[in-house]
Amino acid sequence: MFREAFTFASKEVTQWFPGHMHKGMRQVQKTLRNVDCIIEVHDARIPFSGRNPNFQDASYLRPHLLLLNKMDLADRSQQQKIDNKLKRQGISHVMYTNCKQQHNKIIKNELIPTIEKLINNSDRYHRTGMNEFNLLIIGIPNVGKSSLINALRRIHIKKGKATRVGAVAGITKSVLEKIKVCLDPLMYLYDTPGILAPNIQNVEVGMKLAVCATLQDHLVGQDTIADYLLYWLNKHHIFQYVQFFGLPGPTDDIYEFLTHVAKQHNKIQKVKSIEGQYVHRPDMTFAANLVLKAFRNGLLGKVMLDVDLLDKLDIPNIRNGKT
Repeated sequence: MFREAFTFASKEVTQWFPGHMHKGMRQVQKTLRNVDCIIEVHDARIPFSGRNPNFQDASYLRPHLLLLNKMDLADRSQQQKIDNKLKRQGISHVMYTNCKQQHNKIIKNELIPTIEKLINNSDRYHRTGMNEFNLLIIGIPNVGKSSLINALRRIHIKKGKATRVGAVAGITKSVLEKIKVCLDPLMYLYDTPGILAPNIQNVEVGMKLAVCATLQDHLVGQDTIADYLLYWLNKHHIFQYVQFFGLPGPTDDIYEFLTHVAKQHNKIQKVKSIEGQYVHRPDMTFAANLVLKAFRNGLLGKVMLDVDLLDKLDIPNIRNGKT
């Protein structure tokens, strides 16, 4: 018998908006005047959770393309439902990518022509007649924005990395100067820092963001994130973790799970008890990090964490003229 609901810890996961995010959002708004198309990058495992509503406001002003990245880690069996729900929300141009794949066919063959078509079919306002296209890349932290830029440069202009890539949320800190990403047609791209919504109203959304590493782990706690992951996997009958970590069977006890993983890797800490005696305890932080790393590398199965949102009714997108 598994838990029917997850009891959230008292740690605050709904407020994480560092100063560089405030600055980044202001810079995004200032940069829009010089932009022909907005490329929003998001994690395909959470196609709805955590998308910054401020980005939607920006997308009404310019052609908008949503790239659901990390598709190699996502369960795509519900893709049609995802696309339909996004359409109801006013997002009609969606592509699925894996920016770390060396020769991803979407980035190589389809992305640039799609962007060019979107721009040519729109009013470029004061940029009419400009020879080059300017793109703005936006998204929450650690969804693959820098990987996309580097992939475009590698494929389309045969150049190396232009931006730093990391597995930790918050690598890019400011809107950079224009980066050339394509020669024919000539395209430049403004990179931006990952910008979360100023607050995350739903704590479960915050946990999904944490599981996908769009929040820095220590802000929530590795053991708490691993516990939510265990709850979610069990709830959806995804039990690859049992074989991967050599468990005798599925478990709903995070302490039992992490203790097994720590002992399996001989990670035992010598700590001082409140009585002043030294005792040996399993290194739970090491174990939690190992579990999260395995999940984030796709070793515990492909997932779509927003499956519970697929059948929820959408508020009609009146501003974009769609329902």
